[in-house]
Amino acid sequence: MNRLPQDLVSKILTKLPVKELSKCKSICKSWLDLITNPYFITNYYIIYNIKQEHLFVIRRPFLCGLKTYISILSWNLNVRSGSDYLASQLLNPPYEYNSDHKYWTEIMGPCNGIYFLEGNPNVLMNPSLREFMVLCQSHFTLPNGFYSFTEYYGFGYDSKSDDYKVVVLKDLWLKENDERENGYWNCELYSFNSNSWRKIDVEKLPLPFDIYGSSRIYTFVKNCYHWWGFVDSNIGDVVLAFNMVDEMFRKIKVPKIEYLNRSSEFECECFKTLVPFDECDTIGVIVYPVRGLEKWFDVWVMKDYWDEGSWIKLYSVGPVPVIYKLVGFYGSNRFLWKDSNERLVLYEGENDNIRYLQVYGKYDSIRAARYMESLVSLQRGNESSRRCFSCSLVPDPLLNPGE
Repeated sequence: MNRLPQDLVSKILTKLPVKELSKCKSICKSWLDLITNPYFITNYYIIYNIKQEHLFVIRRPFLCGLKTYISILSWNLNVRSGSDYLASQLLNPPYEYNSDHKYWTEIMGPCNGIYFLEGNPNVLMNPSLREFMVLCQSHFTLPNGFYSFTEYYGFGYDSKSDDYKVVVLKDLWLKENDERENGYWNCELYSFNSNSWRKIDVEKLPLPFDIYGSSRIYTFVKNCYHWWGFVDSNIGDVVLAFNMVDEMFRKIKVPKIEYLNRSSEFECECFKTLVPFDECDTIGVIVYPVRGLEKWFDVWVMKDYWDEGSWIKLYSVGPVPVIYKLVGFYGSNRFLWKDSNERLVLYEGENDNIRYLQVYGKYDSIRAARYMESLVSLQRGNESSRRCFSCSLVPDPLLNPGE
């Protein structure tokens, strides 16, 4: 092996999953240096995941309790029978976070293979390395006169400082009359490098705006996290972007997007969901009707991310039966939704292929994102303030009852 060129060794190792690469670090010092090299880590993330077909899923499978299952879902097509063989492995967090009182409601990621789970508590995860890190609590309190708020999270990577950041916008409500103070926001930012929260000046927010809270999909593109929102009936829909590098907000104009009923040609009530498009090259909006057992997806894309005038309707797919809610999207034509039975479904628009994945969630709990293997570790130094744990990986008893 010592006679092999270094670049050939690198190419061979990039074909191995993270679990095997972790063992390879113990072979010799040259392999350890290679596998821990930042260039190799970045290159591995791009090359290894090109042909991988796995999903990162959270769900609450039972009617009672809030306990959330965190799992890696994979499948192989059985050519002989024409059906999918599904396998699911659960990531069990440490005991103190594996109860009905600890739960997660949203997945954000992958961002270099790191995921942010919004919930109680908020955590960062690298499922490839089985790492689970609890974010510290913010020490900021509500201003006087307010008692409740709605939170909107964003997660991304600051390439300039090699830092992972979580931003949270808080929409505050008045204490006296339980009414919303229009345009009153509070903003905080968590830095992984410093393992702390700090305030973001609300004067940086491009007011006025509001945020749609339903049907959110992780949309981190061009160093920016994005929320789908609106201003008022005169201006209409907008996209709010937060740049993780310069920590500035930007409001992106969106053309008036309508959805026409395919049979009557009249405009009908619809969902509009912001998505990352073509592996995070730009942003798009998926539009589909609220009602009906068969739905069409209209896919709008901002062809040039920096040009607000480059929005176009790229394509439509459908009709697709029994869609209830879009919960994920990746590439340029892969849709993840939950159906009326709260089952996870994968739809591949290019070949009109539907896969009914045998994964269920209760109370609108199922969320899914593409799973990406990564060597980026959440362990940094010997900081005692970081609460970083190891997860165990076990077969999913609901999908693999024989194990």
